[in-house]
Amino acid sequence: MAQVTPTDGRPATSKEVGRRARVAPRVASLPPSGIREFFDLVQTMDDVISLGVGEPDFRTPWHVCDEIIDSLERGRTAYTSNQGIIELRTAISGYLQRLYGVEYDPNSEVLVTNGVSEGIDIAMRATLCPGDSVLVPEPCFVSYSACAWLAGGEAIPVPTRIENGFRLRREDLEAAVRPNTRSLMLGYPSNPTGAVMTRAEMGEVAQFVLDHDLLVYSDEIYDRLVYDGHQHVCFATLPGMRERTILLNGFSKAFAMTGLRVGYTCAPADLTEAMCRIHQYAAMCCSTSSQIGAAEALAHGEGEVQRMVADYDQRRRLLVGALKDMGLDCFEPQGAFYTFPSIRSTGLTSREFASRLLEEERVAVVPGTAFGPCGEGHVRACYATSRENLRLAVDRIRRFIDRLH
Repeated sequence: MAQVTPTDGRPATSKEVGRRARVAPRVASLPPSGIREFFDLVQTMDDVISLGVGEPDFRTPWHVCDEIIDSLERGRTAYTSNQGIIELRTAISGYLQRLYGVEYDPNSEVLVTNGVSEGIDIAMRATLCPGDSVLVPEPCFVSYSACAWLAGGEAIPVPTRIENGFRLRREDLEAAVRPNTRSLMLGYPSNPTGAVMTRAEMGEVAQFVLDHDLLVYSDEIYDRLVYDGHQHVCFATLPGMRERTILLNGFSKAFAMTGLRVGYTCAPADLTEAMCRIHQYAAMCCSTSSQIGAAEALAHGEGEVQRMVADYDQRRRLLVGALKDMGLDCFEPQGAFYTFPSIRSTGLTSREFASRLLEEERVAVVPGTAFGPCGEGHVRACYATSRENLRLAVDRIRRFIDRLH
C-alpha cells in the first residue's frame, strides 16, 4: 500500500495510511457527473422546471408493462442466459436487419446489457490495454471518457464546433490521433448537441478508421429520434465497418424504458464473447422481466415510437424557436431530444449561467462543460418534458436573459 504523508509533515500512522489509500487512485481522481450534480441539487428545491436529465416524460407503453406484469404472474423471475433471453436477442437481430440491413447472429453476436451504460463500460474494458488511447469527440455524453479511464485507457478529446453543426471532421481526427490510439468512440445522434451526421460524412470517418486500423464503439441509443427528414446512419453498415464496430443501443430513449435498464451490444463473435466474460461476472444477466418487456417493445411498439418522435419534434421547434427569439445562437438539433445553445452573448460561463438560472428562476439546465471542455459557452436543455413545462421554462429563461442585458 502506498505511503501517505500527512499535511503537517509527520510520518503517517498505519491507520491513516489505510484510511487514505482504501479508494483506488484511478477512481478517486474521477470527477462526479456534471449532470447528476445539478439533478441532485434540483431535488432539494421547490418549483423547479427541469430541462436537465435526459429522460422521456412519456410512460413506458402499456403493452410493455402488461407483458412484464404477466411474466411476473407466471413466475418468470429466474436467471437468464448471460447473453440474455434468446427471444430478445433474436428480436434485436431482426430489428436491426429491418431498419438498417445489417445482420447479427443472435447466438454469438448479440449481448443484452444493463442499459447502454454497461455496454460502453464492458466494450472498453474488453478491448483496451493499459496505455491505449481512445478518440472521443466532444462535447459528448459524460460516460465516454470516464469509462475509457476506468478501463486503463486515456480519452483524447476531438473538438466539434457549432460552426460545423457539431459534426465530426476528418481533419480534427487526424490532428488528435496518436501512435497509441486504439479506438474511436462515436455518439450520433449526439448527446448533448442533437447533431446528426450524413452517410457521406460518416464515410469519411470510416475511411479514417481503416487508415489507422481502429476499433469503433458506436453509441446509437438515439437512432430513432431524428427529425426534418434526416436519416440515422448505422455505422456498422458502412464498408468495412461491421468487423470493426461494437454497436451499442437500447430501449431507454425511443421506447421510454429508462428505469428498466435494457441495452445491447452487437459485434463480431470474438468481441461479443470477450464482453460477455466481463458481463457474466459483473452483472450475471439483465433483469428477466425487463428483457421480456423489451422483446414486447420490439414486437409491437413501433406505433408508440412514432407517436413520441412526432411529439418531440413539436417540442423541439417550440424550444429552439424561443431560444433564438431571445437572441441566443442556437444550433437546430436534428436528433435526440436536446438543444445546446450558446450563451456566450450573456458574458457568463456555462456554470455561472446554469447556476444563476436555477437559483433565480428555478429552471434547471446542464452546463456545457459537463460534456467536456469543448462545451464551455453552451448549456444543454432537454425538451423531453411537456409543452406546458417548456412554455413556463421559456418565460423564465427570457426573464433571466432580459435581466442580464
